[in-house]
Amino acid sequence: MFKLLIVCLALCTLGYANGDWAPKTANEIKEIRGECLKAHPLSVEQINKLKQTEFPDEPEVRQYLLCTATKLDIFCTHEGYHADRLAKQFKMDLTEEEALQIAQGCIDSNPEKSPADVWAFRGHKCMMASKIGERVRAYIKAKQAEAAAKA
Repeated sequence: MFKLLIVCLALCTLGYANGDWAPKTANEIKEIRGECLKAHPLSVEQINKLKQTEFPDEPEVRQYLLCTATKLDIFCTHEGYHADRLAKQFKMDLTEEEALQIAQGCIDSNPEKSPADVWAFRGHKCMMASKIGERVRAYIKAKQAEAAAKA
């Protein structure tokens, strides 16, 4: 078991140290969300809430968010969120420095040793309560309005 932990930590560290990380495109994010929805099915009600950028603190939603954060490579189950990657992925129209400050403010070292889904959810909730969350909600509303206009 200890060997497995060492391997996991090494992989997280290598991934974090790798300068090749780049923010995911909208299509990549859509694909990741689909994969995570298959792996962690949500009810129609939960999906509708997510579409409205409401994130209920429920096991299924937490697992789905953990899956997406892990696949986006912005969260490691041993180190937590990577502030620099969060800032690059979700800076929206903020400067990277401002986005980084927000991201750093939402990161914790998990002192209470919460399960990974609870830890990831806590950081996600903080980010969505910030200026970044405001920008994400506005972006999603604009995309939904655009899609409705085309229909």
